[in-house]
Amino acid sequence: MTVLRLLRSLATGALVVGAAALPASAALPAATDTDDAAGGTTWALEPADEDGADDRVSLRHEIEDGASVSDFVVVTNFSAHDATFAVYASDGLVDDDGNFDLLPSETRPQDGGSWVEIGEVDGATPRDGGGIVLEAPASSSTVVPVEITVPAGATPGDHPAGIVAELVQGGDTSLQMSSRVGVRLHLRVAGDVLAEVTPAVEATYSPSWNPFAPGTVTVDYTVENTGNIRVGSGVAVTLDGPFGVGGGEAAGEHREVLPGQDADGSVEIEVWPLFLGRGEIVATPLAVGEDEVPATLQPSTVGFRVWTVPWSQLVLLALLVATPFLVVRARRRSAARIQARIDAAVAAASGEQTGAEEEADADAPAVR
Repeated sequence: MTVLRLLRSLATGALVVGAAALPASAALPAATDTDDAAGGTTWALEPADEDGADDRVSLRHEIEDGASVSDFVVVTNFSAHDATFAVYASDGLVDDDGNFDLLPSETRPQDGGSWVEIGEVDGATPRDGGGIVLEAPASSSTVVPVEITVPAGATPGDHPAGIVAELVQGGDTSLQMSSRVGVRLHLRVAGDVLAEVTPAVEATYSPSWNPFAPGTVTVDYTVENTGNIRVGSGVAVTLDGPFGVGGGEAAGEHREVLPGQDADGSVEIEVWPLFLGRGEIVATPLAVGEDEVPATLQPSTVGFRVWTVPWSQLVLLALLVATPFLVVRARRRSAARIQARIDAAVAAASGEQTGAEEEADADAPAVR
């Protein structure tokens, strides 16, 4: 069984995946495996030239389909002992938290990551699934050549990928901790580009049981990158009742959505329940960081409807309407009960008087 332990540092554009980071004063993105039997292994992977690390924070290339480009990364073992690293490439993705990541190590890349070949290094051996396994001496740096070849007929646009150096742990235990550091590869195939995001939406209404307070419409949405380059997305949601009254608005933003991938979000809008609300969601593609987007950032709009039945207000109205009838009915029933008692008392009194008269007649002497 393999357990992945991830640490990401994306503020500078580099991908860092590992157990812990160097102190803030450290110049390089690095990871430390504190569980290593030798007392901890600290290492880094950076963009480089053939002489060593350069000033880049990621690899950026725009390549014609069918063409190739060469580049380098450097693996640095800061530890006081030798360490073994697997160096390989994989496809990029953005996780649910909005962070850039790569496919798990056991998953073979199918897109940009599969176009990256890790070059030969003295003493390294091939890795199952692609890449190499590198023996790195203590306190040393090893430059690793990289060849990127775009297949003929590849789709224009971005094909995100990355290169990682993963610590190879010894032992035959069933539980292994996988720690990786990496460099992001911004790979674009030359050609026409399209910056487009398409929203989908589902809205639900939750009434307030206080008839003098508004209810809440929850708008769950998905923004899909239907273009071919990475973009961010700004989201604006508006909702109105009949005749444009009783509505509200909300906004959201997603830092990065990769081509063919999507991002989920949710906003809440307080509305007065007027039976039916009509709204729309507008998703606008945004440039990510310092990216230059050679395409029109055209917004996409999707409308939606949601039933906002004023249940608590209807209950209050029903009570207000029913109250006079209930009061009149109660009064009539009370009057009827009182009258029934009066009638019963009169009848009882009349019966007693009749009985007394009959008894008096019976006791009177007969007249001859």
